[in-house]
Amino acid sequence: MADVIIAGGGPTGLMMAAELRLQGVDVLILEKETEPTKQSRAQGLHVRSIEVMDQRGLLERFQAEGKEIRAGGFFAGLAKAWPERMDTAHSYVLAIPQQVTERLLAEHAAGLGVEVRRGCEVVGLDQDDDGVTVGLADGTRLRSRYLVGCDGGRSAVRKLLGVGFPGEPSRVETLLGEMEMTVSPEELAEVVAEVRKTQLRFGAMPLGDGVFRVIVPADGVAEDRAAPPVLADFQQQLRAFAGTDFGVHSPRWLSRFGDATRLAERYRVGRVLLAGDAAHIHPPTGGQGLNLGLQDAFNLGWKLAAAVHGWAPDGLLDSYQAERHAVAAEVLDNTRAQMQLMSVEPGAQAVRRLMSELIDFDDVNRHLIEKITGIGVRYDFGEGHELLGRRMRDVELKRGRLFGLLHGGRGLLLDQTGRLSVAGWEGRVDHVVDVIDVSEELDVPAVLLRPDGHVAWVGDDQQELLGQLPQWFGNATG
Repeated sequence: MADVIIAGGGPTGLMMAAELRLQGVDVLILEKETEPTKQSRAQGLHVRSIEVMDQRGLLERFQAEGKEIRAGGFFAGLAKAWPERMDTAHSYVLAIPQQVTERLLAEHAAGLGVEVRRGCEVVGLDQDDDGVTVGLADGTRLRSRYLVGCDGGRSAVRKLLGVGFPGEPSRVETLLGEMEMTVSPEELAEVVAEVRKTQLRFGAMPLGDGVFRVIVPADGVAEDRAAPPVLADFQQQLRAFAGTDFGVHSPRWLSRFGDATRLAERYRVGRVLLAGDAAHIHPPTGGQGLNLGLQDAFNLGWKLAAAVHGWAPDGLLDSYQAERHAVAAEVLDNTRAQMQLMSVEPGAQAVRRLMSELIDFDDVNRHLIEKITGIGVRYDFGEGHELLGRRMRDVELKRGRLFGLLHGGRGLLLDQTGRLSVAGWEGRVDHVVDVIDVSEELDVPAVLLRPDGHVAWVGDDQQELLGQLPQWFGNATG
């Protein structure tokens, strides 16, 4: 019996598996598809996901295959400058295709000993007080202590659980694919620029080797949204919006997406949990979907591992829903707002012009970008210091950078007093006292960080610290 079975081997499932293996949990991924996807629907990592990779020592691998960009325009396609004074040591977006992200995460997970079984479709599940029995399409039955559904917007796990998925169905649909063109680059750029003056769900981006990523509004919403479009659909819609189909041919892959917006009513039912698109779907405006799933996994991994190992304090596993459900709700709201601002209706365009004026204020621009890139998240840990509940940005320490101390996935006490102790929790919390003097980067006496880098406590009093350690790291040992 595995400790945890994960349904779905995409970015969220791979990240979840790696976080669990980092804590010594036995993990099995069941993936319906027989081969890795060749589609790259998502095209980049936002700031918080970049920080996550840095916290686990993976960032150099991603930087080697991506490109740092600091262009604005992530909120509703409003072309603004990248904001100044972002609260991060990684003030950029990393352009990297989803296909590459999945490969790098798969390599990371494999290096930690994660097993992935492909061609395994989950069709049934039963749970009891001791674990979960998972039924596969071929009749195989597997047993685990916990099951995590990371199996996408049409999640079989969510449906088998009977968890409600309220929200709005797709009202508009967009075609997306990669293909070759015969048109000259100059003519393409001229036509695209003209069409995008009114239609922001339109574009053609060169990928190299004569291949382009094409996006164009569809003609209505398909009855069978699981069926991919054909090249003729792209040709028809390109001619409708641009007056030419640019001579598109030789497609690599073709897909469609809608603006359906839904949020699972519950993220946990007993020993079964949901993460990523299985828990929430929304339009891709702002490029938040893949990133939101990675951050779900980063939040849940260490908590689920604590439950597996038997030291999770009461409420720790349920804090996953309390924290991440609220974050997803905010993402759904900002994508709804962005879709309204991208409408061609006169009223929406008037609001768009007003919003464009407001984003010229740097504080507004920074607020929106921090919201989209995930670094504006603050979990509700109650009253306290302004850092409480926020993730800690990377800061310089005597022995290097803060994120370099988080690679092992344990908690961390950064102690500038030299008087504090984590005795009894040494196996779960590292204690670092050799930091630089109080500085602008770390102007507090001490902070307690969870394994996901969020601040659980700020202060200098040992008794206060002893009151917080059991809340996040269970009872003391020894």
